[in-house]
Amino acid sequence: MCLLLLCASPFAGAQLLPRGKNKTLEKENAELKHRVDSLKALVDSLRMIVVSSETADDGEEVIAFETPDPMDYTPEVTDSLLALWYHSNFGRETVMPAFNMDSVKLTSAVSDSVMISRLAALNPYFTLPFNDVVKNYMILYSEKRGVAMEQAMGLSSYYFPIFEEVFCKYGIPLELKYLAVVESMLRPTATSRAGAKGLWQFMYRTARSYGLHIDSYIDERMDVEKSTDAAARYLKNLHNMLGDWALAVSAYNCGAGNVNKAIRRAGGKRDFWSVYSYLPTETRGYLPAFVGVMYAFAYSRDYGLSAASVGVPEQTDTFRVHRNLHFKQISEVVGIPLEEIEYLNPKYYNSIIPGSGGECSVKLPYRWSAAWLAAEPDSLYGHNAKLYLSEQVMKDISEGKKSGATGGSRTCYTVRSGDTLSHIARRYRVSVKQLMSWNHLRSDRLSIGQKIYIY
Repeated sequence: MCLLLLCASPFAGAQLLPRGKNKTLEKENAELKHRVDSLKALVDSLRMIVVSSETADDGEEVIAFETPDPMDYTPEVTDSLLALWYHSNFGRETVMPAFNMDSVKLTSAVSDSVMISRLAALNPYFTLPFNDVVKNYMILYSEKRGVAMEQAMGLSSYYFPIFEEVFCKYGIPLELKYLAVVESMLRPTATSRAGAKGLWQFMYRTARSYGLHIDSYIDERMDVEKSTDAAARYLKNLHNMLGDWALAVSAYNCGAGNVNKAIRRAGGKRDFWSVYSYLPTETRGYLPAFVGVMYAFAYSRDYGLSAASVGVPEQTDTFRVHRNLHFKQISEVVGIPLEEIEYLNPKYYNSIIPGSGGECSVKLPYRWSAAWLAAEPDSLYGHNAKLYLSEQVMKDISEGKKSGATGGSRTCYTVRSGDTLSHIARRYRVSVKQLMSWNHLRSDRLSIGQKIYIY
């Protein structure tokens, strides 16, 4: 990329300009310089992406590639539950190193015949074929994701029983619980750059269409039971539409419309490998990734993987709350460590349970149930209420709605080199005017590291 700036010599035919016009020119020159600097920064950042390989902290080889830009996704893909897995794991903080699975071929000391027999022994609800693509992901999750997989295994002891209970209720294969590992590595607060949230990475519109409540205080995409119930209903609906679980998993990533389009291009064939080459690029690896995760969990001991100790409580109790209550009030009166309350109740923004607006619930470790029941309501709800639940605090929380945020769901974006407001607006499918209003901006100038809030 080359920029050519033509400027008249200041010594040739120089003329004095009126003060007003001179200020206008200075302003225009400053604006032009800002845009040129931003463009140069963008070029530099793109050059940094195009590298052949790098080494991760653990010494593993990491294949580098250009991170997919959310602007490149169609609305249908962006609004699906799981398409943003790539955004969650590439180009941002992540527990896993990034591999471009389209350009790398992983090898293993385990023979193909052993992998084939192990895969067949899983005896899943639906057929899992073995080929080079699937093999790549089997090796990836069993041999290249050690720390991340051990963390997910530790979390699974708490989350999988919840998933299985819900999936049994709707009569869908229990194996689909592994999709949450592919999606969020079992982190209930996982948030993609484009705003998908929770274990199942719901986008705002999809979440609302499946009955999940989102406002300034609550985001049920991060409620384990309710988001899992919504994901189960979504999966069942996809299976009813497509008649095949492998295709339903693919549609879970890119939307039923894209899968139906792939079926038409494949001459009406309705199996995954027949439509594989017609699916969106980011979707082709999703079912193989699902197979890879399931394989890694099933044969974790053979690969030296063991569940990490992640501090998840074995048993919990759920209590009703009918008045506004802050997590710190619970912690200080009942004695429960604040971090445990926060971990078990990620759906509440700002650590406030808005019980005054309607009955809410709070989930607590079972060992603290007696202490909760013994606490006097007045001492609990009245404790430091003027500090934690003052009018100013509640007003600040509701600022999102007053500034034009209609959903109450807020995403924080950190400005990077080359970013512009229009670029961010296109990425999140909002307008520049909205971004300026939500962030009280008087100009479109941004600084690296600046926080931009999107509602």
